[in-house]
Amino acid sequence: MRTMGMGLAFAIVMLLGVSIDKVNAEIFIVTVEGEPVVSYRGGVQGFEATAVESDEELDVTSEVVTSYARHLENKHDMLLATLFDPGSYKKVYSYRHLINGFAVHVAPEQAEILRQAPGVISVERDWKVRRLTTHTPQFLGLPTGVWPTGGGFDRAGEDIVIGFVDSGIHPFHPSFSTRNTEPYGPLPKYRGKCEVNPETKRDFCNGKIIGAQHFAEAAKASGQFNPEMDLDSPLDGDGHGSHTASIAAGNNGIEVRMNGFEFGRASGMAPRARIAVYKALYRLFGGFVADVVAAIDQAVHDGVDILNLSVGPNSPPATTKTTFLNPFDATLLSAVKAGVFVVQAAGNGGPFPKTLLSYSPWIATVAAAVDDRRYKNHLTLGNGKILAGLGLSPATHANQTFTMVAANDVLLDSSAGKFSPSDCQRPEVLNKHLVEGNILLCGYSFNFVIGTASIKKVAETAKSLGAVGFVLAVENVSPGTKFDPVPVGIPGILITDVSKSEELIDYYNISTSRDWTGRVKSFKSIGSIGFGLEPILHKSAPQVALFSSRGPNIKDYSFEDADILKPDILAPGSLIWAAWSPNGTDEANYVGEEFAMISGTSMAAPHIAGIAALVKQKHPHWSPAAIKSALMTTSTTLDRAEKPLQAQQYSGSETMTFVQATPFDYGSGHVNPRAALDPGLVFDAGYQDYLGFLCTTPGIDAGEIRNYTHSPCNYTIGRPANFNSPSITISRLVGTQTVTRIVTNVAEEETYVIQAKMAPEIAIETNPPAMTLRPGASGKFTVTLTVRSVTGAYSFGEVILKGSRWHKVRIPVVAMGYNR
Repeated sequence: MRTMGMGLAFAIVMLLGVSIDKVNAEIFIVTVEGEPVVSYRGGVQGFEATAVESDEELDVTSEVVTSYARHLENKHDMLLATLFDPGSYKKVYSYRHLINGFAVHVAPEQAEILRQAPGVISVERDWKVRRLTTHTPQFLGLPTGVWPTGGGFDRAGEDIVIGFVDSGIHPFHPSFSTRNTEPYGPLPKYRGKCEVNPETKRDFCNGKIIGAQHFAEAAKASGQFNPEMDLDSPLDGDGHGSHTASIAAGNNGIEVRMNGFEFGRASGMAPRARIAVYKALYRLFGGFVADVVAAIDQAVHDGVDILNLSVGPNSPPATTKTTFLNPFDATLLSAVKAGVFVVQAAGNGGPFPKTLLSYSPWIATVAAAVDDRRYKNHLTLGNGKILAGLGLSPATHANQTFTMVAANDVLLDSSAGKFSPSDCQRPEVLNKHLVEGNILLCGYSFNFVIGTASIKKVAETAKSLGAVGFVLAVENVSPGTKFDPVPVGIPGILITDVSKSEELIDYYNISTSRDWTGRVKSFKSIGSIGFGLEPILHKSAPQVALFSSRGPNIKDYSFEDADILKPDILAPGSLIWAAWSPNGTDEANYVGEEFAMISGTSMAAPHIAGIAALVKQKHPHWSPAAIKSALMTTSTTLDRAEKPLQAQQYSGSETMTFVQATPFDYGSGHVNPRAALDPGLVFDAGYQDYLGFLCTTPGIDAGEIRNYTHSPCNYTIGRPANFNSPSITISRLVGTQTVTRIVTNVAEEETYVIQAKMAPEIAIETNPPAMTLRPGASGKFTVTLTVRSVTGAYSFGEVILKGSRWHKVRIPVVAMGYNR
């Protein structure tokens, strides 16, 4: 606590009796002394304790809770009124349930005054977040292996509420319709509200969508919010929020149709689960942590069971040293304490190491996999060469070839060159008489990378000019450029391999005769485009997607290794068909469409959120840690061909190759929903265990922990590697180290044999060799690692507990920076 004399406080009031400095003012997140609702144990006169035990549901409707919450908000208002004159600041939010603090719009010098004020713990400049941007139910075995155990798809996820902190929802989409489903009854445990649609004057909810709210006060105060563009309501103006919600909880069997072709039937992982919308992301700028924290606080207050966060920070907080302790992660820790299972996308910074955006052990961090579906197409040239490419398109007429014309050779006049005509975004600058009946050749410019050009627009240009199809050739590419197939209504193909594009260009130039000025005299190159609408199914799936962020996890922003494995788990996140908002702008290729097929760990996270809903439905009293353990320990590290999982990686240039994946790529492995429903054992953990992890992590100050958690470091686990996670990570292994794990039997009595294996440079032993556990009983075992080699960077292994009733429990083991 920082102290300050009252005379100075009153002097401040006199100095700051001015209106808000809108030019220099920023949003700051302030935490103050005093426990939030979730952890208040009493002690303030007139207010009873409101704290919940670990994983216990918070009753926010009780008078005890509401009166204490009002007390905290009054304290926030009094602090600001004492320091600053009216008009010189704007309080944006009061945070009362999960953290005790507020967001305020003030000038930086006022923020400095707040830092020195009595009772203020921390003042963080707000920072931005961004989006971390169907066939998968069948790929994951849900229709035959999981949904039947819960009464079929029309009961899968019944009465489970999944909260989505995202870009809103398109409530009229068939994925969220109740027209053809059994009516949804009231759900008393959920206390959220439904905002009214300003256009229709009706609320956004229909029983399936059970809550819809939006949070934009920080965005508005920053001056970046445009009510017309960003939509000042829960309505999805982006597409991303509708997509993630339908992946987790969209209706079953929804026809995915674009350009007159059906691409299959889409379904959420838990089709009967309820959807609660907390919009905090917007079209043009993403979002602000102050708005996201307010959305999370409200979601927990409202009673969600699961929270999906397909968002991540643009950058670390300005003043926070530790990845685990900041207003965002502290809020999520309190959410978990209140019994909410929290899922977050790992980030899209792959395939490079230490690019994760989700760090804390109380969060389920999800990496993205490529599933077994690939869309490929080909272009056949008149010289007999066949060039592979991408294109979800129909074929040109069978047994026919067509003349190819390059956009640069069919300009109406030379002045059109200023419009970058080669990317075929402006049909008015091209000569329709030369294009009509031919294949239009276009160039993949940087405009496609930054989103100002789109394949959808190329197709529209070609169609409006009467072309039979188009070819889009990539002539140069930067590492990290991601090419996804885009559905189009006319024959079209994207040639992504630069060498193949060069072959096409060479053939075109050789076949095209020109006069001395370079003007084309005759077009003689010909070609045909194949049929690309049907997917090819591969046994080499799943694979870790190239873009998926990789570990190892870090404990601070100096990128020091942490004693906790991240990501936690792998789920489908590449080329995922799901609902879209017709006015969504997040993907230029899907503007105006009802569905989109996009990629990102944003798509992987809601797969886990939906599957967690199925686990929660079957085991309603399990803690968030138990659900996470069930998902992790039953995951697989083998692909469909029973070979070790592969990870997409760069081979030193732009070309992509495959390497054997490690826990830094996939965590525990690829999710196996059917096995997760019956894991046999779980590695459970509660709030005190998370505190023990924080209190034993080197470099984290005990005072900082107390500031964020309002708890002293009285509970110790010896070292952070002893945190009861369903994985073992030792960031710096010197000599010999022993870690402890406790398992709880969630099945019938069973005897487990404990085995372990590790790379040769590390010896590994477990004790005891076996244990027999009755239903509900817990057992302890140790794992001892000893360095055999002199030094090394990383070493991987696993511990397997094989049950006599066929349960198999597997946890990864990672040793880093080892030294004998």
